[in-house]
Amino acid sequence: MATTPGFLTDWPWKHLGSFKYVILAPWIAHSVYSFVMKEQYERDSTNLLIFPFLLSRMLHNQLWISFSRYRTAKGNNRIVDKGIEFNQVDRESNWDDQIILSGILLYFFNTMLNFGASKLPLWRSDGVVMSIFLHAGPVEFLYYWLHRALHHHYLYSRYHSHHHSSIVTEPITSVIHPFAEHIAYFLLFAIPTLTSVFTGTASLASLFGYITYIDVMNNMGHCNFEFIPKWIFSIFPPLKYLMYTPSFHSLHHTQFRTNYSLFMPIYDYIYGTMDKSTDSIYEKSLKRQEDSPDVVHLTHLTTPESIYHLRLGFSSLASMPLNNKWYIWLMWPVTLWTMIANCIYGRTFIFERNSLEKFNFQSWAIPRYNLQYLLKWQSQAINSFIEDAIIQAEEKGTKVLSLGLLNKDEELNRNGELYIERHPKIKIKVVDGSSLTVAVVLNSIPKGTTEVLLRGNLTKVAFSLASALSQRGIQVATLYKSDYEKLKLATTSSQSNFVLSNRFDQKIWVVGAGLTEEEDMKAAKGTLFFPFTQLPPKKVRHDCFYHYPPAMLAPPSMQNLHACENWLPRRAMSAPRVAGIVHALEGWNVHECGDNMIDIEKIWEASIKHGFKPLAFAE
Repeated sequence: MATTPGFLTDWPWKHLGSFKYVILAPWIAHSVYSFVMKEQYERDSTNLLIFPFLLSRMLHNQLWISFSRYRTAKGNNRIVDKGIEFNQVDRESNWDDQIILSGILLYFFNTMLNFGASKLPLWRSDGVVMSIFLHAGPVEFLYYWLHRALHHHYLYSRYHSHHHSSIVTEPITSVIHPFAEHIAYFLLFAIPTLTSVFTGTASLASLFGYITYIDVMNNMGHCNFEFIPKWIFSIFPPLKYLMYTPSFHSLHHTQFRTNYSLFMPIYDYIYGTMDKSTDSIYEKSLKRQEDSPDVVHLTHLTTPESIYHLRLGFSSLASMPLNNKWYIWLMWPVTLWTMIANCIYGRTFIFERNSLEKFNFQSWAIPRYNLQYLLKWQSQAINSFIEDAIIQAEEKGTKVLSLGLLNKDEELNRNGELYIERHPKIKIKVVDGSSLTVAVVLNSIPKGTTEVLLRGNLTKVAFSLASALSQRGIQVATLYKSDYEKLKLATTSSQSNFVLSNRFDQKIWVVGAGLTEEEDMKAAKGTLFFPFTQLPPKKVRHDCFYHYPPAMLAPPSMQNLHACENWLPRRAMSAPRVAGIVHALEGWNVHECGDNMIDIEKIWEASIKHGFKPLAFAE
């Protein structure tokens, strides 16, 4: 929102929320009906193509978003070192509003006025050339002065400051403006289009091509990395006056009073508003190398639909906890294609970058899903992915690699010990996060608790958790004799607090993988479920409370955190991810994998010291 919002700031359909697309429904229905019912010589192919063109624009913009986020996560050629936050993601979540507006205007001028835009030919050279010159002349010139006017304090505070709230730009930042400002831009960009229509030189190429050109240049100019090679300007030096670069426009967002031009910097040269550091920032960005992270968190995809919730996917979905929306199911053809591509050609990829206390962190994902981790014949392939990631991180100089979700499964790699045995001389420290996981669960259980029911597969974390609970004088009950005997055998102290029970009325349940729905349904009303695994238990009871999987809230100084980690809330990080970060911040020179664990109190106090905080209940 602008500093002091002016007239026509909000979009007219803002109150419709996700249902705003219904505005286009009558136009789409009319275009299809007319095409089907009319004779061939009366059919208007232009009108029919508008909706597919709008869909292609949305796909085009999304590809830019994903590409830009991937490149900024890697770090090479990055322009501005700052990160973005959730407030920017929320502010830019309506980037598709301008596509809806363009659809309304295209349908209106083509269908309602019907003054010559119907039944356009595919190509007319004179119309294309006319559009090029009209853009280079009137459009660029008028935009330059309109843009300067928008930086006058009156218009800036009421309109344009909304756009400049994003210091670090993303491709979609280019279209984040108040409604009134967009109207001015549409009038400006209509000059080439309407002129070609009135002169009878319009074509599908000039109409849709011009809009696509605007999208390409807008998205490119708002990327936070430089990728226009220097040799292009060496071959044709005048090009620097005719085409801007991402670093050129990035300076406008950091300096505000320079580099006003739309896509052609010539008017900044003419009127003396070219930033003096433009060339140096451009060259510096081109030379910038890929980041060398101090910590890598290695996770994986959970479900086929989870790819949309990654930071590289849909930005608005990524900024919310994982929750499959109904419209995601409509994308099953794309989902199926990505799943097949991941299984055949997929490789580990970088999808997020964060920083804290001068330490840089990256999150990498293995292109495998939860289900595949349960299949034994997939174990070798998954282990190869993890092993290759450890070696790659080692080559980058990474200090710590933490294993997230099922990447540290005991049956898969013995909590990561397998890789240490294979590469005993590696300097990178492998962390499974088990110690902090136990610490988080222990400090989440309400004070005064005297009895808990331990349920789920007995893992390294489960044994350690049961031992820590019993040492605190808390009775740990189990339902099955085999679990009871394993706990007694694995623990040497406080065994008197382990009991075999056939009751289900304990108010505190500590649960892991293996908890059945039948057992869940037997819990007493108001039972508190505390999972000790990274995968959340299925919520089958509405009268009970389920805590998040072990996690902590990131400190306020953690930068570039604008995506949720799977089902966790905003700014929450899983215990293994936090453990890897704390491991590096503390400079601990030990592995935490296999049977090795760090002192629980020690890692909990270190986490709190660095600003991490406990997480409240999910519901």
